Amino acid sequence: MSKRPNIHLKSGEERRVLGGHPWVYSNELQASPELKAIKPGSIVTLRQADGRPIGIAFFNPKSLISGRVITRNPETTIDAGFWQRRLERAQRLRDRLIGVPFYRLAHAEADGLPGCVIDRYGDVVVVDVSSAGMDATIDDLCTAIDAVLAPRVILIRGDGPARELEGLEPVNRLWKGDLDAPIEIMENGARFRCDPRAGQKTGWFFDQRDNRALIARLAKGAKMLDAYCYMSGFGNQALMAGAAQVTALDRSAPALEFAKQAAELNGVADRFTTRIGDAFDVLPEIAQGGGRFDIVVADPPAFVKSRKDFHQGARAYRKLARLAATCVASEGILMLCSCSHNMPADELVKQAARGIQEAGRTARMLYHTGAAPDHPVHPGLPESAYLKALTFAIE
Repeated sequence: MSKRPNIHLKSGEERRVLGGHPWVYSNELQASPELKAIKPGSIVTLRQADGRPIGIAFFNPKSLISGRVITRNPETTIDAGFWQRRLERAQRLRDRLIGVPFYRLAHAEADGLPGCVIDRYGDVVVVDVSSAGMDATIDDLCTAIDAVLAPRVILIRGDGPARELEGLEPVNRLWKGDLDAPIEIMENGARFRCDPRAGQKTGWFFDQRDNRALIARLAKGAKMLDAYCYMSGFGNQALMAGAAQVTALDRSAPALEFAKQAAELNGVADRFTTRIGDAFDVLPEIAQGGGRFDIVVADPPAFVKSRKDFHQGARAYRKLARLAATCVASEGILMLCSCSHNMPADELVKQAARGIQEAGRTARMLYHTGAAPDHPVHPGLPESAYLKALTFAIE
């Protein structure tokens, strides 16, 4: 503890962190020569203004989020053994929740890994790192993963705005093993193929697992449109549950090819079709042509990537709700999703309701759901409740 650098909060800035929030912002810290000399990603002791320790944190002077709390116990040694204990705890929970080795093993701050998520695809583990601290300790973390799971492959990935804000370059490298071809995964009994090295994020989105199961429960005999389908997790699982027909819509040809392969793996290819294009262009064409579906799922990428995008993003969600609602048959189902943590849930409900009304339709909201439980929410960090899924009955 005595060898670690120290960072001190300004007087009066302790309350939020002492209340459980895991982040310290740069303007909350006392400026000092020692602070300027600390290397990005260093492990530090976080202290109150009077010197009393709050805990241990990662420090990055290049980021607005300068401190990320690791533990409240200032006497803890942070090494591979520490991360191993965290991962063992996370694994025990996931094995209870999910029951098969395809899940998010660790969900950043909520599992005590600040700025890092880990997805498990059987014997392939993908580590997505977006903080300087976890980047600096990556070898200890991967050693811990190897000790807990002994996987065939450990892949380290990281790109996008969050990593840029931490002053980090993109990364895509193998820490263990070889991965020269797509892999097969399973979700809710359905089979899929994904490419962790080249696909979006870590290759798959486990966060929608329960929402896909929800739609599957409603899908028997239904004609369905899976918009922004990626690999059509919603569509394939709906077909396996008895849907009559699914059209999968995405602007990515590689994603649609994986979606087709999944339909073949699951024995539902005869009821599965794809359409390439942007949903904002294709949905009006479908509506104008008289196309109607018993179920429409719209799961777009984030429209509100930062606070400055809020108003533009809100309009985009309202427009998507309007366009999607025009494609829903009478007494049909619409699920509208948002993965933008900067889009509050109540605002998404408001914009969805306005969009549905603008389409000349009426609706009842049946479900207001979030991410699957292997994506836990940190109670002190509302930003970790990023995924919202609204399911409506459309008249």
